[in-house]
Amino acid sequence: MLITPANYAFAIWGLIYVGLIAYGIYQLRPAQRQDPAIQTVNRWLIVACFAQMIWIGLFTLKYFTLSIPAMVVILGCLIACYQALNIGRPARRDGRRPAPRGHRRWYAQYPFSIYLGWITVATVVNIASALYAADWSGWGLSDPLWTQAMIAVSGLIAALVIWTRRDIAFTLVFCWAYGAIAVRHSDSSAIAGTAITAAVLLLGGLIFCRSKAKLKRQN
Repeated sequence: MLITPANYAFAIWGLIYVGLIAYGIYQLRPAQRQDPAIQTVNRWLIVACFAQMIWIGLFTLKYFTLSIPAMVVILGCLIACYQALNIGRPARRDGRRPAPRGHRRWYAQYPFSIYLGWITVATVVNIASALYAADWSGWGLSDPLWTQAMIAVSGLIAALVIWTRRDIAFTLVFCWAYGAIAVRHSDSSAIAGTAITAAVLLLGGLIFCRSKAKLKRQN
């Protein structure tokens, strides 16, 4: 399964858990208990945590195909949290006030951006694991070519988020994953080159979108 990154990439879970602990403390503050967005996030996060426990059990027992629905539930819950926190958007279309900056950015928005970014990558890896375990032929295409295709698909997902949200943390998670894929498959110029190219393009796209948004605000 060539899409799997180098082992060091999974150290990001430490950062994710630190972020969730920070969010747990943040949402206990009196001001946040009355915040509808925080309450929405809490409900979805509880579901995501239960789904993740189920996923860990299934994946550990190598029920890769059965683990996909659990992963999809986690992904869906985190997307709902991401939208509730209004990450990457200064104001809602319904006219409500923008999400507050400062503490919310560090203790809520960044943690969920990182968490969602990694789960998005993990969903692709999860599906690849299930296909690999099922001895899928890949319609006759080589493993490196399918790996390149999966990197491209995940990169398009990240590009969509960059275009609509200009999310730095989310983008850096993908670059982290692509860097680890390149390291693990440094012996394959096709895979390593595709991973590095994808990371560079995402960073370039992020810089372009944020610069464009800044110029628009100034004008």
